[in-house]
Amino acid sequence: MTMTKKKLTTSAMIASIAEEGQETISAPFGHALSELAKTRAEIVGMTADLSKYTDLHIFAQQYPERFFQMGMAEQLLMGAAGGMAKSGLIPFVTTYAVFATRRAFDFIHQVIAEENLNVKIAVALPGLTTGYGPSHQATEDIAMMRGIPNMTIIDPCDAYEIEQVVPAIADHQGPVYMRLLRGKVPVVLKDYDYKFEIGKAKLLEDGNDVLIISTGLLTMRAIEVAKILKKDNINVAVLHCATIKPLDTETIIKQVTQSDRLIITAENHTIMGGLGEAVASLLMSRNIQANLKQIALPDQFLHAGALPTLHDQYGISSSVISTNIKKWLAESS
Repeated sequence: MTMTKKKLTTSAMIASIAEEGQETISAPFGHALSELAKTRAEIVGMTADLSKYTDLHIFAQQYPERFFQMGMAEQLLMGAAGGMAKSGLIPFVTTYAVFATRRAFDFIHQVIAEENLNVKIAVALPGLTTGYGPSHQATEDIAMMRGIPNMTIIDPCDAYEIEQVVPAIADHQGPVYMRLLRGKVPVVLKDYDYKFEIGKAKLLEDGNDVLIISTGLLTMRAIEVAKILKKDNINVAVLHCATIKPLDTETIIKQVTQSDRLIITAENHTIMGGLGEAVASLLMSRNIQANLKQIALPDQFLHAGALPTLHDQYGISSSVISTNIKKWLAESS
């Protein structure tokens, strides 16, 4: 009885972010990188004992001679990746987001970013995508990476976008920090004829009551919210900002200023230093007034537990977001 309960609890803590019955693609990052490597001999894969848990094992199986297992040594991983980039290779480096940012920050900053090296860092378990508590929850990773010059930051929404991001960042010159969705990843953006471009935000839904400026997993939730609120005759626009740095400032300003809507930023990240602060800073710098609200994780260490429960508790589930939007609209009317 106790063992069964423990298994169920563990399963819930590492559960897929896909809803029941939702279309998914298995390991889109690993498959996309393997496909790209067929014609790009300079691509190598590197990890710190986490290939299976970042989907890099697919690349490792197909290209064992181009795969480098560095062991539990994230600082060494980043340093070696910088050395390989200097020799003309394009390392795709994977680990958990907490290890890349907290444990290897100085090596990313000094070895990779300062010399603008062509290293692509793809990190699993960003934000609140695991229930294993603060040791595994990288809720502040974007804030840390935004502070590094030369660093491009991308937070894909779904499997469809991940498949497009991989070749795009391989073509991009310079370091990239990519938040990774792993395992069975939902497919959402295919219905929008979506095309990923570095530094470009895309309007997925239009609406004259609310504008949600979102990124990553929260774009998936924003689309769900738009459908939920449409039943209540609330029209929600969704602007997806997959690239957080550099931010698509002109598109954001155009959308914010075109009508008197409630503006909401939404991200799977702490309220400190992420998309919300980037948008607020942009509007302040351009002296643009807006009714701006922020959906993000609180500035605190989060609990361990089942992901659906945690998403409700910390306000990033579609049901809680929908409720909050109704409240904000009522307050501003």
